[in-house]
Amino acid sequence: MPQISQLAATYASQIFWLLVTFGAVFLVVGRGMVPRVQSTIDARDQSVASDLAAADAARRDADATEENWRAQENAARERSQKLIADARAQAGAASEATLAQAGERTSAHVAEAEARIAGASRDAMAEIESVAADAAQDIVARLSGANVSMDEARQAVKAVLHV
Repeated sequence: MPQISQLAATYASQIFWLLVTFGAVFLVVGRGMVPRVQSTIDARDQSVASDLAAADAARRDADATEENWRAQENAARERSQKLIADARAQAGAASEATLAQAGERTSAHVAEAEARIAGASRDAMAEIESVAADAAQDIVARLSGANVSMDEARQAVKAVLHV
């Protein structure tokens, strides 16, 4: 094989061109491209770090705002509960006053009605006694033929009614 015999003659030349090619690739890639890629990666890392820091600051700010809002909400809830309790107390006092006035008016009406009923009852009783005495006088006269005076008939009716 003639290629193997020529290997020693071309060996030094191939190593030279291999070193020249690797040197050129090293210069282009190692000195030109890698620093650019590395700077892009570093810039991206810085951007991510600053974004994370900004997100963390925004989260802390949001937490503080939420805490402040919850404190205001709790204070407003307490104020509203106090207002409701005060309104209930005022409404209860007003209701009690209204009920007391209504009770007084009702008691006055009941007392007045009881007085009217008692008067009507006395009048009715007097009327009943009068009618009963007149009826008793007529019944005695018809049944026995005896005459009974009105005073006697009234006393007999009162004795029977007030037993």
